[in-house]
Amino acid sequence: MNFSSSENQTSVMEFIFLGFRNIKEGRSVLTILFLTMYVICFLGNSLIITVSVLNQSLHTPMYFFLRNLSFLDISYISVTVPKMLADLWIPCPGISFMGCAAQLYFLVALVGTEGFLLASMALDRYFAISRPLVYGRLMNEWTCLLLAATSWTCGFLNASLHTALTFQLSFCRSHGINHFFCDIPPLLSISCSDTTRNEIALFILGVFVGLIPFFFILISYAFILHAIVSNWEKGQQHRGFSTCASHLTVVILFYGSAAFTYFRPTSSYSLEKDQLVGILYNILTPTLNPIIYSLRNKEVKMAVKKLISEKIFVHRI
Repeated sequence: MNFSSSENQTSVMEFIFLGFRNIKEGRSVLTILFLTMYVICFLGNSLIITVSVLNQSLHTPMYFFLRNLSFLDISYISVTVPKMLADLWIPCPGISFMGCAAQLYFLVALVGTEGFLLASMALDRYFAISRPLVYGRLMNEWTCLLLAATSWTCGFLNASLHTALTFQLSFCRSHGINHFFCDIPPLLSISCSDTTRNEIALFILGVFVGLIPFFFILISYAFILHAIVSNWEKGQQHRGFSTCASHLTVVILFYGSAAFTYFRPTSSYSLEKDQLVGILYNILTPTLNPIIYSLRNKEVKMAVKKLISEKIFVHRI
């Protein structure tokens, strides 16, 4: 991929983030808030990964995908938040041309990967609840690895296309980005090139990476809901209901904020609204994911208690 056309190099070598320019007071509060959310996200997702790896009872397809999601969330929030924390205390925060390209690449890659991972988790729940007799045969180790590998591959291929298209544009109009980090809509809004091709690609790839997995999740949960209602009518409450509720909560948070960001024309870009939504899907969602899954999941809570009790026992010995 070649991001360094001569036109771009002569136009802009550095971008300036304008997201914090109007914040004169309260920087200490924002620093504490962002840092706290980052620590919660990092520790919460690390705990889920550690517990699900060490506890043999959690070596199931559902927790395999949850480990992938937790690793993704740690990577996701690490792409932007450390830089944002530093930028809060810099009078004129900026990022190099290649630094911006790298940040956008990994951000878009991880967003795309999460959509496919959530769809894979929906498929796992569908087989577990609606097809329990064939669940073990269908959701075997190779199937899980294939679904995870496909999710990561599609996410990074999508990011490669978007990054190449975005950084072939000329940014001679302005080098000030009305955001806290490099993202596609704010970059398109400051380009002096024709962005029609980029917006078409954003829509088409968005359908493939966003809408198709989302509708797949909806269809899966329509069948899951039917199976759960049928079991309740028979007096059999399904133990997977709480896990499905957690997964649906994460899906709504993720797709709601991502759709607002990427599925609309550049002309409708709004500084205040997009900054707020950017914080929602880039910081809040990865922070809430481990809380949602751990608080509503008895197996995770029992595994955490077991791990803590074993550590205390070993320490006493």
